[in-house]
Amino acid sequence: MGLELNVFTPATTMTASTAASANVDFNAIKQRQQATWASGDYAVIGTTLQMVGESLAEAVDVRAGEHVLDVAAGNGNATLAAARRFARVTSTDYVPHLLEKGAARAKAEGLAIQFQVADAEALPFEDGSFDVALSTFGAMFTPDQSKAAGELVRVVRSGGRIGMANWTPEGFIGQLFRVIATHVPPPAGASSPVQWGSEPRIVELFGAEATDLRCVRRHFNFRYQSAAHWIEVFRNFYGPTHKAYAALDPAGQARLTDDLTALLERLNVGGPHSLVVPGEYLEVVIKKSATPLDP
Repeated sequence: MGLELNVFTPATTMTASTAASANVDFNAIKQRQQATWASGDYAVIGTTLQMVGESLAEAVDVRAGEHVLDVAAGNGNATLAAARRFARVTSTDYVPHLLEKGAARAKAEGLAIQFQVADAEALPFEDGSFDVALSTFGAMFTPDQSKAAGELVRVVRSGGRIGMANWTPEGFIGQLFRVIATHVPPPAGASSPVQWGSEPRIVELFGAEATDLRCVRRHFNFRYQSAAHWIEVFRNFYGPTHKAYAALDPAGQARLTDDLTALLERLNVGGPHSLVVPGEYLEVVIKKSATPLDP
């Protein structure tokens, strides 16, 4: 069960983060992040998260025949979930290799899906083109968070829905990123992606455009043989961890391994013979405001 919060408060706005980002080189950060996600093979990790896409498709109430856009789709978890519900789906990401992985999965299931390389901060679609926009652990990694949020709102029709799954600051992935940052600092001026897993930040980004905004804290269980097994998989295939190890000398790699092992063992609920680490994420469903001309 998740904890549901209706956090829609139209008058709630915050401008500090907007002001702080005024002089940040977002293009430089984006190029670095794109190289990160193109490294390793995220699809190895991503496919284990399929149930998150299915849960999000249900939360957003994807209907047959609706036009659905998956933003920063990765290997296509939300893409496939929507297509399985007979929606007309366009799947986008700025890493072509990941779209190829999603296309292979769609072909295996006989699903007709359009795949298109696209930047989440500059989506190549007309205003109001989609009934629903989805993003599972994708849009949250954009450098310019306000621009990405604005694009999600822009491409959805009035009265349409936006659904997201975002890792929380307090959860396992939020803690993972803090551990990595102590060994390999993030780019100067970069905002933490797990801000998107904070209810106040979601209200800040979307509240002015929403008639309803609901957040539910859920958990995905990372299931591996051991801490060492998790580190092996994430070091080889998960872009942020893969790049962190590549940036360190052998001594630094050993220290990172020690810190990751300590984190995993502290959060493990699977007992001494297995690794089960709950990863908290925020499931977000937003209904876009209707314009005065809409019926």
